[in-house]
Amino acid sequence: MKIHIKGGRLIDPAANVDAQQDLYIAAGRVVGVGNAPADFQANKTIDASGQIVCPGLVDLCARLREPGYEYKATLESEVAAASAGGVTSLVCPPDTDPVLDEPGLVEMLKFRARSLNQTHVYPLGALTLGLKGETLTEMSQLTEAGCVGFSQAEMPIRNTQVLLRALQYAQTFGFTVWLRPEDPWLGGGVAASGAVASRLGLSGVSVIAETVRLHTIFELMRATGARVHLCRLSSAAGIELVRQAKREGLQVSCDVNIHHVGLTDVDIGFFNSQMRFSPPLRGGRDRDAIVAALADGTIDALCSDHTPVDDDEKLLPFGEATPGATGLELLLPLTLRWAEEHGVPLATALGRITAEPARVIGLAAGKLAPGCAADVCVFDPKQTWKVERRSLKSQGKNSPWLGYDMQGRVRTTLVGGQIVYEAR
Repeated sequence: MKIHIKGGRLIDPAANVDAQQDLYIAAGRVVGVGNAPADFQANKTIDASGQIVCPGLVDLCARLREPGYEYKATLESEVAAASAGGVTSLVCPPDTDPVLDEPGLVEMLKFRARSLNQTHVYPLGALTLGLKGETLTEMSQLTEAGCVGFSQAEMPIRNTQVLLRALQYAQTFGFTVWLRPEDPWLGGGVAASGAVASRLGLSGVSVIAETVRLHTIFELMRATGARVHLCRLSSAAGIELVRQAKREGLQVSCDVNIHHVGLTDVDIGFFNSQMRFSPPLRGGRDRDAIVAALADGTIDALCSDHTPVDDDEKLLPFGEATPGATGLELLLPLTLRWAEEHGVPLATALGRITAEPARVIGLAAGKLAPGCAADVCVFDPKQTWKVERRSLKSQGKNSPWLGYDMQGRVRTTLVGGQIVYEAR
């Protein structure tokens, strides 16, 4: 199908393009920007007047809950949510049931995702068998099956010798290891250590749980030369350590949960379980450091950390509630909100959810130059909508933003030149 997207403001952070230009698509690829190719006759024209046309969003963390947790969400419901949120590529962690530690399981998930013909799904393979932190998986075989990296999800490797071996293995073959920096002996609480947690009587997770683990990771990186992506940083001190590591030249990248950009531990209020996250929401100073690091590029990408949760698991007391929130449909409006509130150029903000995460994964995505795959998001930056259970396509209706008005809504999403979502 040949598609002409006309009259929109085209923003392509990867190419430093921000101008009113038309986009021309044929055979699943971008064939023209600004000017139509010779003899181009569109089968469909999308009027994007007053709207923004950008690369499809790339999300570095979205749990699809298959296999094993279909009562929380299904692949069908979550890729539909991704399309509605303008997300055309997403990375899913290996903490499924069974764990993604065998090539057959990865191939099955990839096949299921392809059959739905919507969002591109890129699995992370388990770093250790069963995520038990003891025996390394066959990373080469998992890579051949379609894994883009290796992770322990929320399960730590307690034995530093095992983590050293994992980084040595990964470095040998050029794989990226994705790690959540939290020391297993210092973590385990349900809220950030500080006045709020003390007042509410909640067990705390101190900042040193993050910084101690970061020091360990960086020492092992120096010893092995491995490439590491740090998942969901949460503290000012941790961000400063990453900044220093990047100056040193270590092969490190990092992301942050979009909810940590706009919320702090004060938002827990009277034990609101929708505010339960891992890592926990921290204080205003940490939130300000996250905002500044996103703007200056120390933090490479924003992710939704999409975690569909069964209603019963959020109705429990705060300390017993399952951490996480739905995020695929909120990644774009919350990014726009961050940019507007802090005076961040729109192209820079969109880069944190398109070109930069694509670079982290090593994908030829997140850009709209001629020849690139036509993964496109068209959104209205001024349209407002209320976050309500019925407005979310995800099976998980858990969100700290329920009842809030959002500005910025996806109108059309294309994946491989095919329209996979159109707003009514």
